[in-house]
Parts: sequence; C-alpha cells; structure tokens
Amino acid sequence: MNALQPTPYAPAVSKPAKILKEKLMKGHTVFGTLVQHAVVPAIVDFIPDGSIDFVIVSAEHNALDIADFMPLRYALAAKGIATLARTHSRDADDVAKVCDSFDGVVIPYAEDVELIKRLAAAAVYRPLKGVALERAIREGRWPSDKTRDYVEEKCADTMFIPMIESVRAIENLDAICSIPGVSALFIGPNDMTTNMGIPNEYDHPDFIAVIQKVIDTADKRHIPAGSWFGKVEQQLRTIRQGARLVVYSNDSSMLKDAMGAAFAALRKG
Repeated sequence: MNALQPTPYAPAVSKPAKILKEKLMKGHTVFGTLVQHAVVPAIVDFIPDGSIDFVIVSAEHNALDIADFMPLRYALAAKGIATLARTHSRDADDVAKVCDSFDGVVIPYAEDVELIKRLAAAAVYRPLKGVALERAIREGRWPSDKTRDYVEEKCADTMFIPMIESVRAIENLDAICSIPGVSALFIGPNDMTTNMGIPNEYDHPDFIAVIQKVIDTADKRHIPAGSWFGKVEQQLRTIRQGARLVVYSNDSSMLKDAMGAAFAALRKG
C-alpha cells in the first residue's frame, strides 16, 4: 500500500473549519478566544482539550503581521481548533488572501452593505474576480455550472464574519444578514459602545439591548451571533441572551489575570 494513502482503519480527520461550521449550522454554541501575542506553536500544548472550538488571531494592537500566526494556525489545526484571522483592512484582495491561508476571516467595522457584499464574495467566491465576479454578485450568473460547483466546493468551509461595531451597522443589520456567505456576526463592544456615545459601558442597558437586537435579527436567518467580553459574568449574560458565537478574553489578558490572582494570593501569605 502506498505510504501516502490513508489506511482503511485510519479515517480522515475532518477539517476544524468544517467541524466549526457544522456545529453552528446545527444550532450549537461555539467557544473561542482572541490571540494577539502568542505566535509560538508550542503554546497549543497548554490549551485544555475540549475548551475552545476556535481562535481569532489579530495583529491589530501589536507589532505583528497576520503571517506571523501561520505556525500557530497549523498547530491549532492539529488539535482540531479552527483559526480565523481578523484583517487590518476592508480590502477584497486582503480578504481573499487571508481566506487562502486561514479557516476564515473577521472583518472589522463592517457597516456598508455594498462593501460587505464584495468582501463576502472575495471570501466565498474565490478565485472568481472582475466582471465574472460582479455578475455572480449582482445577477447570480456564473461562467458555467462547473465554475459554480468548483467555487462552492473550494469555499464550502470558509467562515466570513463581519464585526458589528457601529450604529450604522445596527441600522443595516437586516441587509447585512441577507448577504450570501455571512457565517456569523461578531459584536466588538469597545467600538460599538464608543460609537453609541457610551464608551466601554458594557453593562449599559442600551448596549445590552443592541446585543439582543443583533442576536435576534441574526437568528431569524439562522445566523449565529455573539460578542467579545473579558469578564465571565458579561459573557454568561450574553449567552443567556442567545449568543452562540462566544469569544472570551484574549491570550495576554488571561495570562495577566492568572498571574495577578496567583501572586496576589502568594504575597498575602
């Protein structure tokens, strides 16, 4: 038997992105975290089994580039954890490039419906481009059935997640949810509350109401939604509101919290 072929008793392992998408399609809640600093693949050994389904790597608040997370992405995949990447820009070529390397893309400050349509198409209609892509977006016309089938198979597991971070995005919520290719909605609470005029007031009734509106609007189209939070009680509240995309804390904050609690206790004796 060719050594490169799987043996009959060793079934192929599903891709983490496929597993993640299937869980969401079945109505399950998925759990993840942000990774902003940990690029060493060995860190994956310390992630408890069954704790997270995905991570979102982000080079927004550091000196790293998205490519720096590639070794981590493969280590996470070996553990069955999907890796999504948050882009810096809202550029179609950047989105396609990210989706060719990671399990999906998270788009910051998504509020313009026409732009989101093109970014979604860049993610889930790859490698179609130019006039042919415009026809597919506007008219649903493909160069051929073979092209459509090829693209659907190639991009079947790609996750495209717009971030809801502004009042304008809330106003356009129905239209955003109707865009083909949108896998989930992810609320960015810092930008969202700042845009609402209540910066970082994560327990404000108006912000809690916005979260509920996003969850309910998305749910009508069977799209999961959720928000980032760094406090367990805030995240639990959002889960009770119906959130199914749970993004808790980040690598550096969890390290800070754990060390702070442990050494505070030690210094007290």
